[in-house]
Amino acid sequence: MHNFKKLKIWQDGIELVRENYKLTRTFPDFERFNLVSQMNRCAVSIPSNVAEGSSKSTDKHFNKYLEDSLGSAFEWETQLIVAFNENYLSEEKFKELEQKIKQIQKMISRFQSGLNL
Repeated sequence: MHNFKKLKIWQDGIELVRENYKLTRTFPDFERFNLVSQMNRCAVSIPSNVAEGSSKSTDKHFNKYLEDSLGSAFEWETQLIVAFNENYLSEEKFKELEQKIKQIQKMISRFQSGLNL
């Protein structure tokens, strides 16, 4: 078992959630139950799955939650692209957040590689 609060992937995931909420608050009201809701759920899912998986008794079980976390990271990246294509954020902010999500994806993958499966 791992202390999830000490894991950099969890910490960076929590930071992404904060930035995501800040971003989605600026989206048009008609997106509240569509893209905003979807992005918020995906962002929260990234660190949540890391935390839940850290409680599992084997690395094999933990890995399943890391896979879910990674899937949410790729899903969130796709939604970020949709938001950018709809002009909901600047190119500068898009590139900044795209870089952050790609870094989280790499960290999750590397963490998975280090597990004893």
